[in-house]
Order: sequence, then structure tokens, then C-alpha cells
Amino acid sequence: MNAEQLRAVQSPFKNRYKEDAASAHITLTARGTLASDAVVCKVETFAGRVSAGLHPAAGGDDSVACAGNMLLEALVGCTGVTLQAVATALEIPVRSGTITAEGDMDFRGTLGVSKEVPVGFTSIRLTIELDSEAPQETLDNLLRLTKRYCVVYQTLEKPPTITTTINSSST
Repeated sequence: MNAEQLRAVQSPFKNRYKEDAASAHITLTARGTLASDAVVCKVETFAGRVSAGLHPAAGGDDSVACAGNMLLEALVGCTGVTLQAVATALEIPVRSGTITAEGDMDFRGTLGVSKEVPVGFTSIRLTIELDSEAPQETLDNLLRLTKRYCVVYQTLEKPPTITTTINSSST
């Protein structure tokens, strides 16, 4: 896809959202079902069901996905798509690239071993390796815009309010 094709695809959406801001507000949904015989949540994805379970450092056997890894994968995927869209729009030549996310966790927190240890990632490193002849100043701008427009990156950097409810169908 080139810049002209990307503009052609996105232009109707941008115009509609400019004219009717409410039409840009969309609720994305993810859904999972609990397994009755294992510590597993079966998450529905566009590519099919993915079973998420315990990481080996928390007692898992590495036979199912880890939600922490899935979060890092979402960051990598969103960063990659956003970077490619920005590079395409700005006509920055990128022949290929690799994006890696690494997250540090102390499992004492999630296992309740220590109340002083936070639960979750304490740091995430995102590394982007590109095959591009663009000057460093252009690549720095590409990175700035990628971070600005990447949904997952921005969500992690500026966490939203999360509302949680629990209901029971039992009487």
C-alpha cells in the first residue's frame, strides 16, 4: 500500500468523524469463557479461540498462552501496524523491520508471596529495528508519531479507568 492508497482508504472515515464526532466513538469487545476443569480462560479472537492460563513462573505448564505475553503481543502488533501506517502516509521508506517487547515482572506479587511487590509489569522495553535508509531525524519523527497514534502504547502509558462488575446467574 502506498500513501495515496492509504489516504483513499482512510479519507471517508476521517471525513465522517470530522462531520459527526459521535460516529468515531466505538466500543471494542473481548470475550472469554472459563474452563470448568482447569485454570484457563478461553479467549475469542478473530483467528479463533486462544486458551490463556498460568505462566510457568506461576505454576503453568507452558501448554497455553499467558495473558501477560498476550499484552506484550498486542503492544507489538499495534506498534507495527501504526508504524507502517505512519511510514506509508509520510512516504518514509521501510523495507522491513522487527519489533520486540520485553516486560519485567516479579511473580511474588501475583502469587501473593509479598504484599510489597507490585502485581504486573514494572517495566516494558519496546525495541524497533528497521531496515530503512531514512535519516535518523526522520526515524525519530516516525517513532514520535508511532507512539502518539498507537492505541495500545497510549493505553499503557495513560491507563484508562477500569470499571469491573461481577454477577452470578445462580439463584
